Amino acid sequence: MEESRLARINELYKKSKEIGLTEAEKTEQAELRSEYIQAIRKNLRGTLNQISLLNPDGSVTELSKKEKH
Repeated sequence: MEESRLARINELYKKSKEIGLTEAEKTEQAELRSEYIQAIRKNLRGTLNQISLLNPDGSVTELSKKEKH
């Protein structure tokens, strides 16, 4: 996520605490927060995909996404 978008999230947060936000700004804030959360999840998934577990018997198991039942 771009630094300018993170700065805008922080700017809207500060403004909401000081004087409040207009409806348009509230919508913008919600969209930016959603985008931020998606970026964090993508980053976390990428990190988890790089992890392998070493089993007691010496074999290596890669972490993978579990299927939902």
